[in-house]
Amino acid sequence: MSTATTVNAMAPPLIELRGVTRTYGQGATVLQALKGVDLRIEAGDFVAIMGPSGSGKSTAMNTLGCLDTPTTGEYLFQGVHVETLGRDQRAQLRRHYLGFVFQGFHLLPRTSAQENVELPLLYRGESASARRKAASRALEQVGLQGREHHTPAELSGGQQQRVAIARAIVTEPTVLLADEPTGNLDTQRSAEIMELLQDLNVQHGITVLMVTHEPDMAAYAKRIVRFVDGVIESDVQNPHPVRRHAASQEAVH
Repeated sequence: MSTATTVNAMAPPLIELRGVTRTYGQGATVLQALKGVDLRIEAGDFVAIMGPSGSGKSTAMNTLGCLDTPTTGEYLFQGVHVETLGRDQRAQLRRHYLGFVFQGFHLLPRTSAQENVELPLLYRGESASARRKAASRALEQVGLQGREHHTPAELSGGQQQRVAIARAIVTEPTVLLADEPTGNLDTQRSAEIMELLQDLNVQHGITVLMVTHEPDMAAYAKRIVRFVDGVIESDVQNPHPVRRHAASQEAVH
């Protein structure tokens, strides 16, 4: 075995959950949302997280996004024990390493696409010039060059989600967490958003974690993790992720 192979084999995962539980309430009202979850996510992975309502998938996503903390167990991000961090430290981790996309686009309605995308950089104290350049670059990445000055009302649902994705990647995050990102979109727009997430993963190396209840959307991921009753029921590689462009080209030819 080569030295490089040995080093790679010994490298820790980007994210690791070890025996994570999450309990809400006390006594008769207690709810155990997670019941000892073990999960490893490597850098560059694209993971679809699935499961019925109440299965624990959203709690797991909130934990991975540092929006919630385990009751017991360990959460390691690049080897750092996140469960031991204070609120401000977790906020710093979110600000510098994580990007978020939600089912609802959460755009400021009277604010241009450019200004919406600049917001995370404003919170980080970046200069106006740096914010403009980074936001323009992010909007170009998601195919919205020329729409910088449009407000959400002047954009389609798919375009609004692209603005939300641009806002999530403008800080150049290590991980993009997407919670039902196609839930408010029709079939064609959903496929376009999935194609974009796939491109960010494959071409730009962003690790993508996506909660979805739609098998058609999960089919774009490299790996599918299914939660049931607070535990991981299955964790399987997807050997043939959907490639819509390839399929379209085959149909044409």
